[in-house]
Amino acid sequence: MLEPKKMKFFGLRDIEKIPQLRKLSEQQRFEIGVVSHVLPFRTNNYVVDELINWNNIPNDPMFQLTFMQKEMLEPEHYSKIARVLRNNGTHDEIKAVADEIRFELNPHPAGQMTANVPVMDEEPVQGVQHKYKETCLVFPSSGQTCHAYCTFCFRWAQFVGMNDLKFATDESRRFQTYMREHKEITDVLFTGGDPMVMTLKKLEAYILPLLEPEFDHIQNIRIGTKSLGYWPYKYVTDKDADDVIRLFEKVSDAGKHLAIMAHFSHGVELETDIVKEAVRRIRNTGAEIRSQSPVLKHINDKPGIWSEMWKEQVRQGIIPYYMFVERETGAKNYFALPLSRTLEIYKEAYQTLSGLHRTVRGPSMSAMPGKVSVEGVAEIHGEKVFVLTFLQARNADWAKRPFFAKYDEKSTWLDQLKPAFGESQFFYQDELEDILQKKREVFEKTEQNKFDSVAFGAA
Repeated sequence: MLEPKKMKFFGLRDIEKIPQLRKLSEQQRFEIGVVSHVLPFRTNNYVVDELINWNNIPNDPMFQLTFMQKEMLEPEHYSKIARVLRNNGTHDEIKAVADEIRFELNPHPAGQMTANVPVMDEEPVQGVQHKYKETCLVFPSSGQTCHAYCTFCFRWAQFVGMNDLKFATDESRRFQTYMREHKEITDVLFTGGDPMVMTLKKLEAYILPLLEPEFDHIQNIRIGTKSLGYWPYKYVTDKDADDVIRLFEKVSDAGKHLAIMAHFSHGVELETDIVKEAVRRIRNTGAEIRSQSPVLKHINDKPGIWSEMWKEQVRQGIIPYYMFVERETGAKNYFALPLSRTLEIYKEAYQTLSGLHRTVRGPSMSAMPGKVSVEGVAEIHGEKVFVLTFLQARNADWAKRPFFAKYDEKSTWLDQLKPAFGESQFFYQDELEDILQKKREVFEKTEQNKFDSVAFGAA
């Protein structure tokens, strides 16, 4: 019988209250606090008590995944915020310095705030991203937090109290109108934050309408979540756990496919009895669980970690789905690996697997033009090159069309790569610029309409 657990959150103000942190020096605790004034820090008692090996600090992967390290900020950034804290700066002084640093950390990579946002009736549809024709991302306003924050998080800007960096639906449900009118959308991905922090009532408000006949074109409902890794009690012993399971059953009974897009960054997250029971209960509803994570220095940058994690996932009925490249945001310099090394990790792990595990794709970059997979390294006409392809793209015609970049051992992201064979640019770049220019024109017109409306009202 699995015992229920009452959730207890630990944030910036609670660092000194976590008993296990007494193993660290005062300086180490100070460093955690310094970085946590810039990047969001939040963990909980399940992570602290059951996932972290406190005899292996600071090298424990789950500690690295959830507790800030000094090197996660650039030295000049760390010194700047530490100086204000040591001088007992006011709240406003600390926030001003933190915000200044945050804007230098590329808070919204790959055009999330404009290039991916659709427009309806000359107004942006808040909390929606529609980058690929068939798939629409929805950011529920009630799901803009997580059970714990990953230190590598590429959506960290959602959680730092800067309203102009937040991305979430409004309460008008315009996003439903948008999806109702766009019949090309077959997949809806609820993301955040983490939608599974929402109460049952809030979850139902987002999911149940999609089961109605007016949304027959929506075939697949996805939920992007870290809850299985950070709070599996959500599906087993929490007070609304049984009702959440019944909600998942309703989706399956309605003829929709429900996919739980689970974020597992290390095999440790799959080891506890509570997570195994949560996985079992979810799968019994007819839902599938698919796993994804970026490759991260200090956490999972060895082939054996991935090989064993994928094998354990298949044992539990989870489908390995994506290996991502760490995005160019936040603490990227601490976590990012060269694409050459990331490919080696993927290849060496992949070679140890049977066909059942080889559903995993990658290494994949969610970049401005689309999801770009590093397929391999080849030598063509005497030139060593990366072989690349789009798994998804802003123009579907780009998908699975191989293209080539000069091989180098330092590049960590697509925009650092140079075309091979003397080409001046990659095949998609002119068309991409046309797409983005049209987006810019739409948003400029939208902003001008807002200005005209305000000016007319004032007159």
